[in-house]
Amino acid sequence: MNLEVTGKLIVKSPAQQVSDKFKKREFVIELTEEINGNSYTNFAKMQLVQNKCDIIDRFNEGDMIKVNFNIKGNKWEKDGKVNYITNLDAWRIEAAGAVSAGMSNAQAQGYGNTQQAPASNSFYNPSPENADDLPF
Repeated sequence: MNLEVTGKLIVKSPAQQVSDKFKKREFVIELTEEINGNSYTNFAKMQLVQNKCDIIDRFNEGDMIKVNFNIKGNKWEKDGKVNYITNLDAWRIEAAGAVSAGMSNAQAQGYGNTQQAPASNSFYNPSPENADDLPF
């Protein structure tokens, strides 16, 4: 499942060698959208794994970035209790300026951005004033 978000890079953590076979690097992006004149801000912690850990090096905190990612989840059982964990695994990061030239500056910054991968449209519920009737 390929998803995409655009936001401001807030935190860029160093890489962590979790085990001899697994390395990860976490980062946080600020996502802001306007709905009905109200601004809503969320913070998404994402991770890069293995050979992807270095792709965030060329970006600085405060930069606007576009992130392609997958949702990964694991289930495990400990002491008879089932636990779940969900990760947002980034696999491509671009400068937000690399977003399609047909988008407005506000959309490129992530404000009111509905230009998401088709699978993510189910997570966006625009008000009738913001919805368009285009089939794509």
